[in-house]
Amino acid sequence: MEFNLSAGPAGATPATLAALSRPVMNHLDPVFAAFYEETTELLRRAFETPQAPVILQGEAVVGLEAAAASLIGAQDVVLNLVSGVYGRYYGDWARRYAREVIDLEVPFDSAVPATAVAETLARRADITVVAVVHCDTPSGTVNDLDAIAPVVKSHGALLIVDAVSTFAGVRCDFTGWGADLVVTAPQKCLGGPPGLSLLHVSDAAWEHMAANPAAPRGSILSILDWRDAHKATVPFPFTPSVSDIYGLRSCLEQYLAEGPAAVRQRHRAAARAAQAGAEAMGLELWARDPSIRSDTATAIRMPAGIDERDVRARARAESGVALSDGVGEMAGIVARIGHMGPNAYPLGPVIALTAIGRALRGLGAKADIGAAVEAAVAAADAAVPDGAISGGAIPGGAVPGGAVPGGAVPGETISGGAISGNAI
Repeated sequence: MEFNLSAGPAGATPATLAALSRPVMNHLDPVFAAFYEETTELLRRAFETPQAPVILQGEAVVGLEAAAASLIGAQDVVLNLVSGVYGRYYGDWARRYAREVIDLEVPFDSAVPATAVAETLARRADITVVAVVHCDTPSGTVNDLDAIAPVVKSHGALLIVDAVSTFAGVRCDFTGWGADLVVTAPQKCLGGPPGLSLLHVSDAAWEHMAANPAAPRGSILSILDWRDAHKATVPFPFTPSVSDIYGLRSCLEQYLAEGPAAVRQRHRAAARAAQAGAEAMGLELWARDPSIRSDTATAIRMPAGIDERDVRARARAESGVALSDGVGEMAGIVARIGHMGPNAYPLGPVIALTAIGRALRGLGAKADIGAAVEAAVAAADAAVPDGAISGGAIPGGAVPGGAVPGGAVPGETISGGAISGNAI
């Protein structure tokens, strides 16, 4: 048995895998058009927004680059908030399209303060767009959008948010933030396959893109082309990823059935387990400030003289556990545990910590695995109200770590009657 406890893709439940296995429909079939419209409505409910969302046919990087290409015009000045590797990458995209990009960068084991954003906006009245990564996954840190967003809105700038590693795992309030273009994806906290970008687009963002002559049209990066594609009566700009839409539909049904608050609660419990267990083992968390640690991924500094690449290799070989690597300047230093989607249960971090401890011992370092497990279980219990995760029941048949014993994938009926059994 192998366990995917990486920072994503996080694996999928058997229910979602079953949905992906359904026969592929012709995208021009009216039945699929109706199915797509229903799926988009489920996504709108999950986003808790009044606007219809947009589904782009490509992994999250497509949506992120499309956001830069579509929303940022030649006259725009962009303030790019950088608290990690992905924030830095976004500045590179923004520079392709903007008149100027201003990077507001902090050390990668910290978060961007709202006060620093306010000070920068006060100095530069010409800033028209602000871009921020909610959770910079390589750092396992979260920027406080509850504090940052009001500052951006009071300035009158448009707000781009990368919520790929937070939506469905950390509270996201797209409407309350006044976010204009948010990009997320199924393969992290929703527990689906990579292959789609899920976008919230505000009315102001639609207006800004329509007025941007350089915004892609007739392109894989075009958001404008897909504005009304959710309507069953409107043709798709090109063939959508039919099977990925099946998978997304399954993810959304499971998410809404469990309830957003309950989903976030188990992500929080898993995060507390991972963090407490790592510290009890004698390790140091990358983000020293507990308030900025993500509920979706935990970054752990390896002991001096120990390369995280060796730890991950041994964890994979000895324990069958896949962890995530250190990226950029954190390569060799930081190993990461993902606790997202089907892995966001207390058992997931316990398995990951045990694998890390075994690997460290094999490399000659001290690791108190027993203390780590005890601390992880205690932290998870303290984080979960009585009965919040009960009886071991996991929506969609998920197995922590994404492992399916014996490879079995049970049959699944997708509600609504559009796909039932093997008949379409």
